Amino acid sequence: MASVHILSLSLSKQQPSIQITNTTPPSLCIRRNPLSLSFAFRKSSISISRATHDPSSASPSSSPPPTAEIELKFLGPKAEADGSYPAKSVRAKSGEKVLRNIMLDDKIELYAPYGKVMNCGGGGSCGTCIVEIVDGSDLLSERTNSELRYLKKKPDSWRLACQTIVGNRENAGKVVVQRLPQWKK
Repeated sequence: MASVHILSLSLSKQQPSIQITNTTPPSLCIRRNPLSLSFAFRKSSISISRATHDPSSASPSSSPPPTAEIELKFLGPKAEADGSYPAKSVRAKSGEKVLRNIMLDDKIELYAPYGKVMNCGGGGSCGTCIVEIVDGSDLLSERTNSELRYLKKKPDSWRLACQTIVGNRENAGKVVVQRLPQWKK
């Protein structure tokens, strides 16, 4: 008959607890989740888990700070009859996405017909996702090496949407983006 040995250690609500148990038959299993880690090897099993935080004991000042948001206004590539550009506005959390992903998620046209077929998928190796930053360039990331390579003879306000991170998690404001600036005339 197999004997069972159990070692249990519990330090406090917010400290890990450890349990060691002999089991039969031999096994190898690894399980991970944010609150526990357990694995079994041969006849021994070890389980380490962390107690969850009780939200009822939290103080009001411990709530996470509100996430900064950037308001983006996308101007169409060609002016309408009255001289104004069609526009679409969206909001994005500061520092979480590149401009390309925001545009694709919100179904805002990014590519010219050739770029729809021949784009690199956001790798910064084709130069087909060019946009012009009309206002709010200080809320965007610095130019990457890919941008410096593809845009060296273009205006400083032109960026590659796949390389441009919107915000830095702390700043908020408004950015105005001209889609397909090469079509402007």
